[in-house]
Amino acid sequence: MSTTIITEHPAWHTTADGDRTRLIEHGGTVWLALWNNANAHLALWPIEGDGAAEQPFPAYTSPIELPTTREAGPLLAELVSLGTVARLNNPSLWDAITTAILRQVVSAKQALRKHRAFYGAYGRTVTTSAGDFPLVPTPETVLGLSDDGFAAIGTKFNRKALRAAAEAYLDRGEHWATLDPESLIKELVGVRGIGPWTASAAAADFTGDFSIYPHGDLAVRTWARKAAPGLEYPSKETEFEAMWRRWAPARPQLHALTLFTLTWGSNDLNGRRGHPSDL
Repeated sequence: MSTTIITEHPAWHTTADGDRTRLIEHGGTVWLALWNNANAHLALWPIEGDGAAEQPFPAYTSPIELPTTREAGPLLAELVSLGTVARLNNPSLWDAITTAILRQVVSAKQALRKHRAFYGAYGRTVTTSAGDFPLVPTPETVLGLSDDGFAAIGTKFNRKALRAAAEAYLDRGEHWATLDPESLIKELVGVRGIGPWTASAAAADFTGDFSIYPHGDLAVRTWARKAAPGLEYPSKETEFEAMWRRWAPARPQLHALTLFTLTWGSNDLNGRRGHPSDL
C-alpha cells in the first residue's frame, strides 16, 4: 500500500527535486526532516544538539480507520487513494501555538507568507545540507518585539495574542506539554487572544490527534468540496461540522477523516492536486 505524507505545516519547504523538508526541535536537538517522494520515506538527521535525544518518528494512519458512512462514499473513495498517511507531529508546543496564532483570520496563503516572514525575521536560522531554515522565534524574542517590529513584517494583528501566549508559555509551557488534548485546549483558551479555533489547531498540531481539530475549518471544507464536488455540503460552518461528526461518529474515524482530507489538499502529487497555499 502506498504512503502519503501530510505537509500542511508552513515549515515544510519543497526541494529542487520536488521532495519535502523542514526543521523541527525535539529533545533539545534540531533535526532536519526530508521526505523522499520516490520511495515514500522520511529521513531525519540531527543538525544541532548533543545527539542523545531520541529521534522523532512520524505517526501513521491507515485508511482502514476511515469511516464507512455511505453518504460520504464519493469523498471516502478519493481519500482511500492516498494509502497510509504519515505525519511528522510537531514536537514543539511553542511552535504549534505560534503557527496557529499566525493563521488567525487569514487564508492559508496569507498565513504561509506571515509565517515565513515572522520566522525569517526573528527566528534563529540554521544552515543545513538542504538549505538555510529559520526556527520559531523564542517566547523571549516575542516579548522583546515592539509594535513596529510586528508591523514591519505584517504581523501587527497577531502581536497581542503572541505576547500573551509567550508570557503564558514561559510560565506554564512545561505543564501544558504533559496534558491530554482536551485539557491542553482548555488551558490554551484561557490565554488572551487564543480562542477555540486557535487552541484546537495548535493542540492537533502538537499531539497529532485530528479528532480535536476545528472540523468546520475553511481548509477542511474547501478540500472536501474539491475532492468530492458531487456531494452536497452545508454552507454554514456549524452545520458542516455537525455533518462531519455524523459521518465519523467514532473518535479514530473523526481523526482519520479530517487528517486524510487535509492531506489530500496538502499533497500536490506531481502537480495533480492543490496545496493549502492555494486557498
